[in-house]
Amino acid sequence: MTRLYIIRHGQTKWNIESRAQGSKNIELTKKGRDQANLLAERMKKYKIDCIYSSDLDRAHETAVMIGKKKNLQVNTINELREMCFGEWEGLTNEKIIEDYKEHYTVWRNKPHEADIPGGEKLLAVQKRGLKAIHEIIKKNKNKNILIVSHGITIKTILLGIMDMDLSNLYKIRQDNTCMNIIEYKDYGPVLVSLNDTAHLENI
Repeated sequence: MTRLYIIRHGQTKWNIESRAQGSKNIELTKKGRDQANLLAERMKKYKIDCIYSSDLDRAHETAVMIGKKKNLQVNTINELREMCFGEWEGLTNEKIIEDYKEHYTVWRNKPHEADIPGGEKLLAVQKRGLKAIHEIIKKNKNKNILIVSHGITIKTILLGIMDMDLSNLYKIRQDNTCMNIIEYKDYGPVLVSLNDTAHLENI
């Protein structure tokens, strides 16, 4: 049986400031590194055969911290990076609402229909994310695979795996360093765990 551990990166400064990060390369905060370290400690009890990560620093650093505990190298894949938010990147939610009210309204109410200026469409993010997942699984059949990616990208992947429409984007929550577990059984994928942050209970 193939098992996926899909994890979101630790906290960044722009997470705190509610800025659209997207494809911008933002580092982890001290708290983000603490979160990643607690997750890495937790992952010591799980059997992991290989680790894959987005090429963006916040995800890669999170993955490397886990890799050090598991004595595993991290393989980077560009297709696992966060959705590109185009002109919104670096802007706070407040500024986006002020300057792009019409586009933001669509993004919040019908995310699958949103066309953010200069950004990616949600379906494109899902397609590249699922393509990466399927290629990883094909290379690592019957292994335990850990993948570190980003909030929106992970949501689109989970919705795709569960055959749910992208309009359900906001019905899934993904906190920093959360863990999602998916098992691939003979009859298909099963979501075992969603947005698990038990390792953060004491911080």
